[in-house]
Order: sequence, then C-alpha cells, then structure tokens
Amino acid sequence: MTNFAMMHHHKYSLSEIENMIPWEKDIYVNLLLTHVQEEKQRRETEKQQSKG
Repeated sequence: MTNFAMMHHHKYSLSEIENMIPWEKDIYVNLLLTHVQEEKQRRETEKQQSKG
C-alpha cells in the first residue's frame, strides 16, 4: 500500500522506491503518513463546519 501511495501521489517509480536506503524510505513513508493524517483532519474539519 505504501509503495502504491508513493508511486501514485508523489510520482516515484517502483525502482526508485526499492533503491532507497532504508532510513531514507522511512523518512518518506513518515512524511506520507503525516500528509494523509493532515488531509483527513482537514476534511473532517470542513465537514463539521459545513454542518454547523
């Protein structure tokens, strides 16, 4: 799932992802997870504001 998200949203090729140094991949995965969490929180906030 993570490789797919990195390929789809950030336009990395599978070979680029597979050739990353493990700690480098960890950094990018953490950045991706943070981004997903922020987007989810933003959508929830917008949903609550539109109800109220």
